[in-house]
Amino acid sequence: MTTPFPFTAVVGQDDLRLALLLNAVSPAVGGVLVRGEKGTAKSTAVRALSALLPAVAVVPGCRFSCDPAAPDPSCPDGPHEAGAGTERPARMVELPVGASEDRLVGALDIERALAEGVKAFEPGLLADAHRGILYVDEVNLLHDHLVDLLLDAAAMGASYVEREGVSVRHAARFLLVGTMNPEEGELRPQLLDRFGLTVEVAASREPEQRVEVVRRRLAYDDDPAGFAARWADEEAAVRQRIVAARELLPQVRLGDGALRQIAATCAAFEVDGMRADIVMARTATALAAWAGRTDVLAEDVRQAALLALPHRRRRNPFDAPGLDEDKLDETLEQFSGDDGDGDDDPDPDGPGGGGGQPAPDGGPQDAGGSAARPEAGEDGQPQASGAGEQSAVRAAEPFRTRVLSVPGIGEGAAGRRSRARTEHGRTTGARRPQGALTKLHLAATVQAAAPHQRARGRSGPGLVIRRDDLRQAAREGREGNLVLFVVDASGSMAARQRMSAVKGAVLSLLLDAYQRRDKVGLVTFRGSAAEVALPPTSSVDAAAARLESLPTGGRTPLAAGLLKAHEVLRVERLRDPARRALLVVVTDGRATGGPEPVRLASRAAGLFAAEGVASVVVDCESGPVRLGLAGQLAGDLGGTAVTLDELRADSIAGLVKGIQGRRAA
Repeated sequence: MTTPFPFTAVVGQDDLRLALLLNAVSPAVGGVLVRGEKGTAKSTAVRALSALLPAVAVVPGCRFSCDPAAPDPSCPDGPHEAGAGTERPARMVELPVGASEDRLVGALDIERALAEGVKAFEPGLLADAHRGILYVDEVNLLHDHLVDLLLDAAAMGASYVEREGVSVRHAARFLLVGTMNPEEGELRPQLLDRFGLTVEVAASREPEQRVEVVRRRLAYDDDPAGFAARWADEEAAVRQRIVAARELLPQVRLGDGALRQIAATCAAFEVDGMRADIVMARTATALAAWAGRTDVLAEDVRQAALLALPHRRRRNPFDAPGLDEDKLDETLEQFSGDDGDGDDDPDPDGPGGGGGQPAPDGGPQDAGGSAARPEAGEDGQPQASGAGEQSAVRAAEPFRTRVLSVPGIGEGAAGRRSRARTEHGRTTGARRPQGALTKLHLAATVQAAAPHQRARGRSGPGLVIRRDDLRQAAREGREGNLVLFVVDASGSMAARQRMSAVKGAVLSLLLDAYQRRDKVGLVTFRGSAAEVALPPTSSVDAAAARLESLPTGGRTPLAAGLLKAHEVLRVERLRDPARRALLVVVTDGRATGGPEPVRLASRAAGLFAAEGVASVVVDCESGPVRLGLAGQLAGDLGGTAVTLDELRADSIAGLVKGIQGRRAA
């Protein structure tokens, strides 16, 4: 067995270590979500925690870790009689991101259940984690159906496995610990709220601390057992302190003053529901017990707020989590009295509004190319492509967009955009199972077995079932797609009000992609070339940040932008062949620079049409002179065109039908 890195040997990361220890003192706090960049000892600290937890008393032979003092009356291995048990170390069970549903909740032998009425159940990871730690690395990449199962188990403290009238239930109370890199995408709000505490971790910028990290890691890699032995005394001291804090915890008093501070803080930061108040109260109590006190102080409430509220406060999807500590201190100070009567409510701090738009540039745009003629901008002055680079403008306020989906039925990763064959969703038919049976289609199975009952010598009321009779339910749900944005940042788009509106539209589509669990990528083109501003990623936050800083100016190499997008899709198709793509080209359709730019752009667009890539052109052309080039580009792509206004209007309702009609033709 590999010797874990000692918890007390982790350098720095004080908030992370404190949050983990508080959960060890009081599991009712509800777990920890650790957010941070890669290589910051997130997983190391979590795995080291299990060695500090007290041993667990269990019923001998019970696969579900029943407490001998109060065994679960519904335990599948029961019933158990109360009495003496055996002790084993606390478990830390890791849930792989790609785990199946059966691996998480357990597997039921459907064939034996139907033929013999026997509940032959093999426990899953939830049973293994009962009364221990369930650790999910990269929890933000967990499939939605596994997230749903985790939410159910965390809410009810039990796991249910139900298959066609046969059900198994067992207790599943665990400390949920997750780590994630925000660059890979955010977490669903429902699961995010299930984590009691959250901490942000980052690598130290202090050279001496970084040196110590490297020194300890090299020493551990050279001799894990010897390194752990050198930290044994510190580990034992922390273990004893956890035990002492657990014993002291029931005696800690949470006074009315502290409760008022907790309630006022949650109200000031506009958190939803009451879970935040409860978690803060439990965290403050655990902090007092960890410090060896029986009274909760204001400093405990403050620390509890910093750990329990950042991921619960109301924020836009692209806002970083965190708390305004000045506002927190003001709230705690205002409610620091022992007998506040609540007559004077704190003045709410309104959310920071967006400021005004930057002043428009006065300089005219330089001339542009074969497919473009001078265009009147929003300020009434003629503009032309070929301008020098301009500074980035702010995006306009995002809005809710209508759904853009890929036609047909895919088999990609679970999401909420396009139709797909999935393990979850509505049943559309039955088929023979390929591999392990996961979702039984009962009617089809009975229909397949019925003609053979006499030949199989059936004599009782039960069906005689063979493996060949089993039928898998074919289900249809939704998948996430790769939404690749190709954004024109040339001089013909550079009017500040128009580029602000364009960025607002792309930001709105990014918000939609965030909600639908898509991967996103960003290609931009201007001047003489195109570049991949953001390779395909699950982090729409990163895409929004790149979009915000996007400068404009220069000619319009539309063909280069399309060819760069084609290369990105080719590479992604090799990496993830099941994930279908949706190409979103944001342009006015103009093409300038080089010989025959319009013909080259048309040929580049034809590559996507030949491969059947679903595409939408967001037409950004404005002004009194309209050339209709975006519509021509959409025709070359085999897609459809939609104006900026139509992205938010009811008239876009026929957009998907338009895509499907073109594809069918």
